[in-house]
Amino acid sequence: MTSRREFVQRSALSAVGLSLPGGASTRGRDSETTSPGRRRAFLDLRRPPDVVMVQTEEGDLTLRGTAEGRWESAQVAVAVTEVPGGLRVRLSSPSSAVLRMHLRWRGDLSATRLVLGDAWERSYGDLEWRGFVPDRVMPWYCALWDGEVADGYGVRTRPAAFCFWQADTGGITLWADVRSGGSGVHLGERELTVCDVACREGQPGESPFSALRAFCGDLCPDPRLTPYPVYGHNDWYWAYGNNSAASVLDDAHRIVELSPTGENRPFTVIDDGWQPDRGRERSGRGLWNQGNEKFPDMARLAGDVRAAGARPGIWIRPLLAPRDVPDAWKLARDARILDPTVPDTLRKVADDIARLRQWGYGLIKHDYTTFDVFGRWGFQMGASMTDGRWTFAAGRGRTTAEVLSDLYDTIRTAADDALVIGCNTVSHLSAGVFEMCRIGDDTSGQDWSRTRRMGVNTLAFRAVQHGALYGADPDCVGVTRDIPWSFNRQWLDLVARSGTTLFVSIASDALGPEQRRDLQAALTIAALEQPLGEPSDWLHTIWPTRWRLAEAEHLYDWIGADGITEVPS
Repeated sequence: MTSRREFVQRSALSAVGLSLPGGASTRGRDSETTSPGRRRAFLDLRRPPDVVMVQTEEGDLTLRGTAEGRWESAQVAVAVTEVPGGLRVRLSSPSSAVLRMHLRWRGDLSATRLVLGDAWERSYGDLEWRGFVPDRVMPWYCALWDGEVADGYGVRTRPAAFCFWQADTGGITLWADVRSGGSGVHLGERELTVCDVACREGQPGESPFSALRAFCGDLCPDPRLTPYPVYGHNDWYWAYGNNSAASVLDDAHRIVELSPTGENRPFTVIDDGWQPDRGRERSGRGLWNQGNEKFPDMARLAGDVRAAGARPGIWIRPLLAPRDVPDAWKLARDARILDPTVPDTLRKVADDIARLRQWGYGLIKHDYTTFDVFGRWGFQMGASMTDGRWTFAAGRGRTTAEVLSDLYDTIRTAADDALVIGCNTVSHLSAGVFEMCRIGDDTSGQDWSRTRRMGVNTLAFRAVQHGALYGADPDCVGVTRDIPWSFNRQWLDLVARSGTTLFVSIASDALGPEQRRDLQAALTIAALEQPLGEPSDWLHTIWPTRWRLAEAEHLYDWIGADGITEVPS
């Protein structure tokens, strides 16, 4: 069996000299001259690719092109058809188990200076504009900047595959992972609509940030957005699970006191710690039908939060398996996790989500589903996503992307009129389904370097998704005595003014006059619609310090005059 690395190398070698169906051009379309003496190339992907290869469990196939926009072998066929503004990719494979597809568009991209990609689910402080790294995995979309204009290349939201891009001076490659778990998908007689490819040529005079935000809007024609700005309190970054009904009610009174008056009330979100598994007996893993001894009445608590003047919200990990569920419900890769293809699993998830709404919680934050299915965090996935040749209980008839989309639809339907925020959810599969998405890994109430790495980087490089794919949540401002307020107040100010979601996590012993003043100012801003903030220097740094916020330039200092004083981890 050819390794993935060998397949990539073979794909690159095989691309040389292959003929195209229908006489399609092998070059990018030259666009207008953008400065005297210089031309740029925009590679228009709304045409048949130059090379199509498929990796199956039996071996690797380079398909033969036909004049009808089809590529074929004895076992597999790939078809592309034009759709408005894009190109639809479909796969047929009646007998072979398919792992991945490789589509290559050739063109001269040597004028490119910098390249940016996205993340599978959350980002992990690792996003940046870089020069060409030909084997760099760029999930969902990428942008190429030539010094004047930024072009976008991507797949539209809710594809049936995990799609990533690679770019080099000779062209752009799309990889589509259609596996079912860790095994090849068996489509049988079903034709799979894999994805819709889209591209956008940058416009003279627009910033790369504006170009990429417009492209994100092209990728998701139907985002599901909140009817009002979401802001408020989440107790994780001061309590870290050591919470109670009494502490939640204290949080509610505190956030109401600090927030402006008016119809748009702040949320008070109960994070991990309320469920039976987090109680003294730790006897209810995977059960969400009641609280523990610290949370004796979850419905009453939701009512108490409302009476205090806040909106109640709650956290859940829906795929954690209870100890007594039948083995048939459990994921083959990890018996501690529920298999989302089992009808009983989906019924349990739906019942648990619906119960939270029936208790009175108007925001439901569901967590861990990507890690629980794949066994990896996004930064560990690369091009592989998961280990081994496992698959789901329902068999190999559907791709993992399809399985997760069904799970997300189940959660969304069960939540009824509650807002839903996905945490550790697949970004491109969440868009158009959930109102909000946690776009980065955890910030911190204990370590400023983590907030700087995860928070600032996340907001700078994924704010373009806010309002285009979903409402972007860059995570909390942990107001504790462990974080220097000189830094934390800047993070608070930036998130509040950025137009994205602001959650704070306030330890009562850290709330002095200075913190109170700054929090009141920030929450007043966050409660109202704000124009989306734009990092001015994001082409040159991973922690932008210059931001355009409501038409004014703001300067932040994330490091201090003494430089980074923490030992790098």
